[in-house]
Amino acid sequence: MRYYSTRNKVETLSFRQAVLSGLARDGGLFIPETIPQYRKAVATSLARMSFQEVAFETIQPFVTPEIPDAFLEDLVHTAYPFSAPLIQVGDRLVLELFHGPTAAFKDFGARFMARAFSYLRRGEDKPLHILVATSGDTGGAVADGFYGVEGISVTVLYPKGRVSPLQERQIAGLGGNISAIAVEGSFDDCQRLVKTAFGDKEFKKRFTLSSANSINVARLIPQAVYYAAAAGKVAAGLCDKDEEATPRVGKADGGQKFSPDSKGVIFSVPSGNFGNLTAGLYAMKLGAPIRGFIAATNINKTVPDYLESGYYEARPSFATISNAMDVGDPSNFERMISHWSLTELRNFLRGVWVSDDEIREMLGQVREQAAYFLDPHGAVAWRAVDKLFPQRQPSPLAVLATAHPAKFAETVEPLAGQVPVPPSLKKVMERDVKAKTIGAEIAALLEVL
Repeated sequence: MRYYSTRNKVETLSFRQAVLSGLARDGGLFIPETIPQYRKAVATSLARMSFQEVAFETIQPFVTPEIPDAFLEDLVHTAYPFSAPLIQVGDRLVLELFHGPTAAFKDFGARFMARAFSYLRRGEDKPLHILVATSGDTGGAVADGFYGVEGISVTVLYPKGRVSPLQERQIAGLGGNISAIAVEGSFDDCQRLVKTAFGDKEFKKRFTLSSANSINVARLIPQAVYYAAAAGKVAAGLCDKDEEATPRVGKADGGQKFSPDSKGVIFSVPSGNFGNLTAGLYAMKLGAPIRGFIAATNINKTVPDYLESGYYEARPSFATISNAMDVGDPSNFERMISHWSLTELRNFLRGVWVSDDEIREMLGQVREQAAYFLDPHGAVAWRAVDKLFPQRQPSPLAVLATAHPAKFAETVEPLAGQVPVPPSLKKVMERDVKAKTIGAEIAALLEVL
């Protein structure tokens, strides 16, 4: 597979070159020349395959020939000792993406990246420095995924005061080869600083740089896996049992069956930088039985406005209680419009935005009516369904729960009661925060680095 920049289709790179570069020289994002199709035998067997098998079949065509099949098979088994359960909650399905070590969907991409980077850089003498901006969960997942990986150091930038206390401890509590910088500004400021550093020629002469948030295509591709695995289950009329981290009041009896639907599932996706939703679009293009998507945002509604008006206007971000989605100029929008025109996007994508008051209402309402805890981001996706389909929602429909509600206990518990805390998060709260604070200027970042 070859990759090119969203701003230059002429020059192509290998998977290795695209991944280790992170961002293209012209400031664009790398995308595959083509999105491959599942073999027919795979497309019709997704429901019967293990999560690791779906991961192998999904990722393999994107990384060939740089990562051999034997190594990839071992990689997906070591990266994913957990999966993404699809469970029934009330009148809809919920795809739980928080059963990994940092209890957020970013684990799926970060753990693949850490192992892929290590393999692709085997034999290299010069250390690799990963520079990443986070609005919340990316930083913790990257820090955990790369912690202790030899030959790689990581610096995570996050907006000071705009991440939860638990997220901050995940980002800035490890030490070792992981450094954290608290930026006095927004996520957009953090992202701008990272992109500017990548464009600084003198700085790049001194450091071998790469990125680990969703601007890196190696973070994006593995996220298509859970969409495909869930869509296969829906098409077969299956869902999963509750697992240890499932935040339900009283566990369900077990995986239930419902009427199979070969037309495909609709996913409601809480969206900020739009990497997660772009991965879902890749899964649909691969051939997973997916009917469409809801792009659910908070007040930072740049993409829903674009889908409605046809005009894209980047804007400053606003702080909300769904902080990981506080993005006014989402990077992955550039990927979306490189693959699909506005007319094409409107065929399978609807945009809905949700206010903080509506999020608060959903947290209490879903706990009361469905005995289930949502986090603020999952609440955005849940409420978006209600707003888009006020009378009768289409079926099947699945809401993405992208982070465990215990990560946002200070927001959730006053509205929904005490949230059960999974073991992975109990340990995190014992960490001390080790971060440097800087202003939102590139000179300050370069001086620290």
